[in-house]
Amino acid sequence: MIKVAGVRFKKTGKIYYFDPAGLKLQTGDHVIVETARGIEYGWVATSPKKIEDSEIIGSLKPVIRVATEQDEKQAVANKEKEKKAFDVCLEKIAKHGLKMKLVDVEYTFDGNKILFYFTADGRVDFRELVKDLASVYRTRIELRQIGVRDETKALGGYGICGREFCCHSFQSEFIPVSIRMAKDQNLSLNPTKISGSCGRLMCCIKYEEDAYLDLSRNLPHPGDEATTEDGFHCVVDSVNILKQRIRVIVDLGDDEREAREYGPKDLKFTKKKKKNRNQDNKVSDEEMKALKELEKE
Repeated sequence: MIKVAGVRFKKTGKIYYFDPAGLKLQTGDHVIVETARGIEYGWVATSPKKIEDSEIIGSLKPVIRVATEQDEKQAVANKEKEKKAFDVCLEKIAKHGLKMKLVDVEYTFDGNKILFYFTADGRVDFRELVKDLASVYRTRIELRQIGVRDETKALGGYGICGREFCCHSFQSEFIPVSIRMAKDQNLSLNPTKISGSCGRLMCCIKYEEDAYLDLSRNLPHPGDEATTEDGFHCVVDSVNILKQRIRVIVDLGDDEREAREYGPKDLKFTKKKKKNRNQDNKVSDEEMKALKELEKE
């Protein structure tokens, strides 16, 4: 077992483990730590605790100190410099005619490196841009291309639910979301209805997946045959997973049929249709291609 403190550098960034080095740290304390890219300013996300050695990847770097008043002032000053560097970089991008969108700028705490994050449709030759920026700031410059989900996480915004984006408000890492999950929840496979502002499948689809799988465990599928409690043969027409209600078409005889609703315990299933997972919510090849695009990072 080894004692560690979890430190974050961004609001919803990943939590990294550091050696508390004997310091009395509490959640929310601002600290100065040594990282692979230099000295950084962050805050304690999880107070010191013991974890298994196997959970540590690489060497454990120490927390240097609890942030002082001077450290706090420097962190604020770095934020101001980031805003100015953003404007300068925009001018340089326009000057070089580069097809890229600048998303964010980040100074390391000690000012030894400035990172510029951008999105682009393909590869961008930014060598001349780096030279220009290096001549202005006289420090190490790094341009890092990020994906559309990272862009949305950095910029923030509000979803169709009216709440702030999950990735910007609390989600520290992106979770895999698949079309299969949307099918399990009987969601419309219209790309515009199940994709977020980033153009990828909405993260909230993943949050509800386990509940839907659990609720549908004992439910039939459309096409299954059953017998009602009063002895009539019927075929499952549709299923409401959340309400746990099954709509069936009952054969009353003499070519007379009637639609009814039952609970799972009110029907006796006599023949279950083999479910073809690829046939659920049938879509055209073109629509499926568009849906597959939503799964990409």
